[in-house]
Amino acid sequence: MKISIITVCYNSVNTIETTIKSVIGQTYDNIEYIIVDGGSNDGTLDLINKHKNYIDKFISEPDKGIFDAMNKGVQMATGDVVGLINSDDLFNSEMALEKIMNIFNSNKNLESLYADLYYVSQTDTKKIIRKWVTGDIKSFKSGWHPAHPTFYVKKEVYDNYGLYNIELKLAADFEIMLRFLERYKISTFYLQEPLVRMRLGGASNNSFKGLFVQNVECIKAFRLNSIRVNMILYPIKRLIPKLLQYKK
Repeated sequence: MKISIITVCYNSVNTIETTIKSVIGQTYDNIEYIIVDGGSNDGTLDLINKHKNYIDKFISEPDKGIFDAMNKGVQMATGDVVGLINSDDLFNSEMALEKIMNIFNSNKNLESLYADLYYVSQTDTKKIIRKWVTGDIKSFKSGWHPAHPTFYVKKEVYDNYGLYNIELKLAADFEIMLRFLERYKISTFYLQEPLVRMRLGGASNNSFKGLFVQNVECIKAFRLNSIRVNMILYPIKRLIPKLLQYKK
């Protein structure tokens, strides 16, 4: 089976080469690597061009935000399985994709997979700040949801149930996982180990305003999928698992 890995980026000159090397250094040998750039002007394109022999598909053009770029990548993908790794993230080991695909290859009916994640320092990716231990699947209303960078999905699921909702600026990743796992109840597998190292930062978790907007959008995501949730209690339930990450 082939896996399509998508990296979306914009002015990521300081981190994208680490991401690219993390992908092209994987031991699994049937990878389609796609990079979707938003029109960078800081040297990002030079670094991408440096590794062009390892990149199967590449576009650089303005987009309507990160989730619009992800949609472009998914639409370009021809693999059986699709995964995303952002331009400031990297795989936790060179065998990450091999482990993922061994599970999909051994269970042809499996539709998705998720795992754990390390949050690491912006300047030192070996320094672990938080550990996201996802655990077995639960109701999203309980505050549980997978770490999106570890969420791998069959391409046919996107074809059947749609792409990222770009009207949600910070929580489209949450909404698509909610839609796939809870609304349409696709099958999934929990790989109990960290797959990705994610640099701390980003619009959704670097300010109170970002966290507030993300919570508002998460509640909207429930409504879009006709799932009732307590608007007051849900943000608290969602916060508790994140606070516990510091103790793991």
